Amino acid sequence: MKKLYSLVLILGLALVLAACGGADDNKKSSDKSSNGDSSKGMIPDTLVIGFVPSQDSDTIADTVAPLADRLGEKLGIKVKSQVMTDYNALVEAMGANQVHIGFIPAFGYVLAKEQYDVEVILKSMRNGSGTYKAQYLVRADSGINSLEDLKGKIWAYADQGSTSGYLFPANQLMEKFDLESPEELADFFGGTTPTGGHDNAAIAVYEGDADVATTFDDVRTDLEKEYPDIMEKLKVLDYTDDIPNDTISVTKELDKDFVQKVKDTFLSFNDDPDMIKIMNDVYNWNAIDEASDEEYQVVKDTYAKFKDSVELD
Repeated sequence: MKKLYSLVLILGLALVLAACGGADDNKKSSDKSSNGDSSKGMIPDTLVIGFVPSQDSDTIADTVAPLADRLGEKLGIKVKSQVMTDYNALVEAMGANQVHIGFIPAFGYVLAKEQYDVEVILKSMRNGSGTYKAQYLVRADSGINSLEDLKGKIWAYADQGSTSGYLFPANQLMEKFDLESPEELADFFGGTTPTGGHDNAAIAVYEGDADVATTFDDVRTDLEKEYPDIMEKLKVLDYTDDIPNDTISVTKELDKDFVQKVKDTFLSFNDDPDMIKIMNDVYNWNAIDEASDEEYQVVKDTYAKFKDSVELD
């Protein structure tokens, strides 16, 4: 009986020690997870790249498909390209982690950074420069020869989330004519027309549906094939100040080592004429360079003036 009692005590003690050891192991495992594996970001099964419509969406989708395929080959995963309806749609998709990498203009990046902590990793280069200007396009026979002549005219732009299509021209006009708000700017014009794309804004002026279009410099070159006389029919009235170039930005959820691999892969495309041609055809990029958040402070400062009044939905 004593032997049986002793055996029960030994077994009970063993179970208690095992439970304590298991708890310690679980704690260690939990600590390792919180400090180790769980700090690793995600690597999606399918990497989604988002683009904004600088031109016809179907055209962009067809053009960028080989770029997505090449990126997928380099990264060893499936890559899908997706053309969004506008800038804000891309921002929201990145915030929901439905799009992981965004070819996103400066203003869109500022929104995405503020709202969803999106990270800029690269920027576009055009003719050796990391900045560009927006332009005001009018018909050559319109009689419009200065920004003052725009009063009462019809203004076409891509959308209010466009850095060069709206934000910087709007800021320039408000400062020039002492206008206090975007609402006063709208009253300065005889009407405004969001067209959904820089090419559409220019075409609206070309076809006489608007008097002035604000676009990136120079959207006309993308339209010459369809409108051979567009360089003669439309003239550049003026330009804005320098704008930081478009970005390649990533969501905060992506694994950092994976992001570095993405960054290195895009930079390698500088030595791949086929890839550079694709980016030139879509956004007039000539090269890709590294970028930092500090470069976009001027856009943040400009956006602050519009934050409470511009509709971005």
